Order: sequence, then C-alpha cells, then structure tokens
Amino acid sequence: MSKDERLGWIGLNMVPGLGPRRIRHLVDCFQGAQKAWRAPEHLLAQALGPRLARHVARHRSQLDPPKELEKALSRGFRILTPICPDYPPLLKTIADAPAALYCWGQIPQGPAVALVGTRQPSPAGQVMAHRLGFELAGHVAVVSGLARGIDGLAHRGAINGGGRTWAVLGSALDRLYPPEHASLAQDIAAHGGSVLSEYPLGTGPRRGHFPARNRIISGLALAVVVVEAPMRSGAMITADLALQQGREVLAVPGSPANPKCQGSNLLIQQGAKLVQEARDILEELSPLPPPALMRIDSLS
Repeated sequence: MSKDERLGWIGLNMVPGLGPRRIRHLVDCFQGAQKAWRAPEHLLAQALGPRLARHVARHRSQLDPPKELEKALSRGFRILTPICPDYPPLLKTIADAPAALYCWGQIPQGPAVALVGTRQPSPAGQVMAHRLGFELAGHVAVVSGLARGIDGLAHRGAINGGGRTWAVLGSALDRLYPPEHASLAQDIAAHGGSVLSEYPLGTGPRRGHFPARNRIISGLALAVVVVEAPMRSGAMITADLALQQGREVLAVPGSPANPKCQGSNLLIQQGAKLVQEARDILEELSPLPPPALMRIDSLS
C-alpha cells in the first residue's frame, strides 16, 4: 500500500462537501487518489464541472493530509482508507463507502449486528436494548451510533456481556457527541471495540451527519435490528439503508399504543423478522455452531 495513495484518500476526504461518491468518481477518473488530489483545476473541471473543481482547488490549498495523519496517530487513532488491507470488507461493498474511516480502538473485524432505535426509549425498550447487546456479545460484534437511548444501552450491554461493540459517530473522534457518552466511548475502545468516524479531526456534530453515518452502521453489519423506533426516526432511515445494501432487517415488537414502537411494528408488518431474544437474530444469520445457541439458553 502506497503511503502517498493513502494520503490522497485522506486529503480528498478532508474537502468539505465532496462526499464519498464524488471521491470515488475522481479516483476512478484519475486512476488513483494521489493523482486526483494533485490534479490541476482544469482537469478536475472535466470530472466535476468548473464550479466544484474551483471548490476543491480552493480548499485543497488549505489542507495538509500528512499533518492530519500525524495528528490522528498522536492521539491513538488510525485512519483506514479503501486501499488499506484492514478496511472492513463488508463496508467496502456499499456504494458510498467512506473514503477515510478514523478508528479509535481495535480495527473492526468479524461479523456484526446493528442494534438501533429511539433516543427516548420506554422502560421495556431500555431493557431489551441492553439484553440483546449482552446476549449477542459472545457471538458477533454489536454496532450502533453512541446516541442516547437505545444506542448507548446496546453498547453497554455488549461490554457487560464481555463482547465487542463498534460505535459510529456523527462527529470527529476528537469531538465526541453526545459528551455524556465520552466515558462509554473510552470503555468501548478499552474492551476490544471500535469508535469510528468518517469525519476529519475537529469536525463537530451537525444535523446532516447523523443520517449519513447510518449507512456506515448498516454497512458494517450483517443485519440491522430496530429495537424501538417511531415512524420518522434515524432508526427507520437505517433500516431502509440496510435493505438497499442487501442486509437483513429485523425488529422488536412493541405496544401498538406506544408511538415509539410504531416504526418497528410497521417493519414487522412489512416482513421484517420479529425479534424476542438474541436467538431469533442468530438463527437468521445461521448456520451457527450449537454452543452459540446453548449459551443463550444459559442466560434465560
């Protein structure tokens, strides 16, 4: 793997508003990320149009990819690009895979299941999120978004179950959000998990970042489980993205009288597998070795 090529991916990812699809288009057009990064504006214009080419050229002159990599490494972070052998292979298959994936902790490896849902869960939803994270911990990594509510409970359940969990942020690794989950993020990294972001260092949380990061949550996972979610929610966006990516979608049923369960109940009506325990998820991802199912029996 060429260091210059890696820096090309990092640099292109630092250009505001360029996005992973356009970056991939540039890399294909110039047959390499470093060539795309160094391309003169008139050639960029042939690939992107004059307005966006000016935008890239203007920002490029102010960016320093080697310094970005140095800063990341000094803080204990890694930056994975699509040419890195450790880049998550399942994530690489999605159409808009991140051009750069900042990683704190262990590099994500192996099968994973995403647990997602509302930031304001019911007591039953809280119990279920933690329970599923705990029960899945011995078999797959648990992916979620470090948000308040279902996400945080799923992460904590996986840690308490002795497993690995991966958190995908809507901000940079050095701008953890929500701030009250900073200790949870530290625990994730310390217990064999990963805290991940596609955003350059110093990038704060923004409204559009959270729907965008949902594609990474589903992209890392074999299946997405909606634990509890209203009709219009980030969890439902993640479920839709999962279907587009060819992932399995499952959902936990809830009370029809609870608006926070309407989205997850609708998914079940539309054909998502109903989940009452971790066994339901693992069976959907079978074949599984018998000890995996036996361990779940021991938890009941």
